[in-house]
Amino acid sequence: MSDQQAPPPNTPPRAKLRRQSFHLVWLIPIVAAIIAGYLGYRTIMERGPLLTLSFVNADGLTAGQTQLKYKAVALGTVEGIDLAKDNSHVIVRVRMNDVGERFLNSNARFWVVRPRLNFSDISAFETIVSGAYISVDPGKTRGAYKDHFTGLETPPGVRSDEPGRTYTLTANTIGSINSGSPIFYRDVPVGEVLGYDIGNGIGPIKISIFIRAPFDDLVREDSRFWNSSGVAFGIKGGVLQLQLQSIQALVAGGISFSLPHAALDDKPSPNGADFRLYSSQQQAESSAYDTQIQVVSYITSDVSGLTPGSPVTALGIQVGDVTGVELMVDQKNGTAKVKVTMQLQPQRILSLGPNAKTPDPQAVFQRFVDNGMRVELGTQNYVTGQKEINLAIDPKAPPAKVTMEGGAIVLPYKPGGLDALMANAADITGKVDQMPFKQIGDNLNKLLATANGTLGSAQTKALLKNLSETLKTANTTLQGLNQGFGNDSDFQRSLQQILTQANATLQSLQALTTYLNQHPQAVLFGRSGK
Repeated sequence: MSDQQAPPPNTPPRAKLRRQSFHLVWLIPIVAAIIAGYLGYRTIMERGPLLTLSFVNADGLTAGQTQLKYKAVALGTVEGIDLAKDNSHVIVRVRMNDVGERFLNSNARFWVVRPRLNFSDISAFETIVSGAYISVDPGKTRGAYKDHFTGLETPPGVRSDEPGRTYTLTANTIGSINSGSPIFYRDVPVGEVLGYDIGNGIGPIKISIFIRAPFDDLVREDSRFWNSSGVAFGIKGGVLQLQLQSIQALVAGGISFSLPHAALDDKPSPNGADFRLYSSQQQAESSAYDTQIQVVSYITSDVSGLTPGSPVTALGIQVGDVTGVELMVDQKNGTAKVKVTMQLQPQRILSLGPNAKTPDPQAVFQRFVDNGMRVELGTQNYVTGQKEINLAIDPKAPPAKVTMEGGAIVLPYKPGGLDALMANAADITGKVDQMPFKQIGDNLNKLLATANGTLGSAQTKALLKNLSETLKTANTTLQGLNQGFGNDSDFQRSLQQILTQANATLQSLQALTTYLNQHPQAVLFGRSGK
């Protein structure tokens, strides 16, 4: 028998235990979990604060895409866009990064950069390709921490990192000037308009401008600013001229300024200085003359085309400007005239120093008037109908007295130029209209009819017939005498001469009668008819 005993019946076999081995594939999810945890931790640690901005609308902004940038560096991304509870504006939430956190101070300004036609902001054109984004200006100094702002609807004209000065211009009207309009010096853009304040709507308009450095040093106390928007047409020297500051000024409006040569040694104007904005370069240049003479003249002809700013010339040289055109109606006498006020600058033609005093203006103008000087209304541009005032000399002008009116010199007016030509033409036409052409024609017709009747009457024809018969009888008688005295006698020769002359006279009379029958008007005007 064997030593080993058989297992009892129905006994299950014993299981053998095997130790499970470690597989390397399990490292992949472990490492991924560790990396995800690290990235999550880092994201949480580097995650910046939440910036809340309010705008009128969210045009061009997209959650998860639109970025907040400063000098092309991303500072955060729009996380969400919602409407305010009263639906008056939108609320944009921007998640800032750790760099963008330093821009959250009370002096910061935020705005949306969208595609727009604005030549002063080139970044506005870049958004056509890249799309809109939010920009920020941190301010010159860092203020207190702040994470809720009301965004600007338009980009600010001046950035905190741009050197320069701001000034204030005063004007009655601004035309097409608006925020962002460029400012030019010698056709070079050196600044822009920041904005304007109309105040209570009654006083002048205050325009805030910014001039970049180093051009702000060109703004001196005697600098002159003028509105250079739009296009100016004119004829000068017989040539049609077009004056355009720039396409930028044509689209967005513009302002130009100049620096007089006499102000080169002056100090630059301080920040915030006030200046006047003139409507044109011509008015700005006129204001540079410190000696002004106020003149008044009363015109009785059509002044359409004469406006404030029209030039005043003497012998073709500008000596001043028109400052006012006012209709004066005398209800008592039923008459009307136009009061034209002018401002003359003798420094335009005289070598006068600053603040120089001229002799008594009334006495000086009286001498000019005694020599025939008169105020005339001339045409500056025949295409546009623009008028001007001419101080012309007429040696045949009657004597006139120069008077004063409220501190202004009153000069006598005389129609001249096209007005004088039209007045002379009207006078000639009136005299021609007074001539009795109908009576002259009637009398001429009667005279011609009488002459025609007399020359063609039966009496005239009978007279000519009797004269002819008499000549024939005389000829027969002479022939008989010829036979009695001979062919070579003196009597024969003399008689032959008389007959020849008589025959020629008869022929001339017949020709005259025939011509007068055909041309009876020759009795008055002769053969030439003149």
